Amino acid sequence: MTFVTYGGVTVGLLILAYHLTNWWPGLKALQSNLAHHAAALLPFLFAWSYGVLAILTLGGLVGWAADTTLWISNWLGDVALVWGVGGQSGVRASGVTYLPLTQAGGAVVLILTAVMVVLAKKPRYGSDIKAGAWCGICLGTSAGVAGFAAAPLAVAVNWLGDHVYGAL
Repeated sequence: MTFVTYGGVTVGLLILAYHLTNWWPGLKALQSNLAHHAAALLPFLFAWSYGVLAILTLGGLVGWAADTTLWISNWLGDVALVWGVGGQSGVRASGVTYLPLTQAGGAVVLILTAVMVVLAKKPRYGSDIKAGAWCGICLGTSAGVAGFAAAPLAVAVNWLGDHVYGAL
């Protein structure tokens, strides 16, 4: 498993800030039609949740793709921090422990992967899906609030997998 560095967290926060800035409709528009504007964030949020789950997978193609994405993000962010503001590279920013997925939870993530591939090809949501998944991969194992969201997501997917596969 690849651990997230401050550079990876920086890349994830940049993606999040970019997406929220593009989404922001303005205070007056948001107050007049909150549900409509909040619904526009759902594809990104769904993909972010998937990215968090993908980085928690321990192996296979999904885990390899998520680890590779995190490794590249760590490198890009570390380079930007070192050359941009004079920081140090490779400083780990991950939480102490993470909750891995069970076999049934991994099966649910595999099903979600197929859904994500289809949604990423849709012209309406493709960029939101890709950005959300990348953001989730970068922030999923961080020590901040986003990293804390990984544990309930993993528990929920493990529970869903155990109950769906246990019922079959």
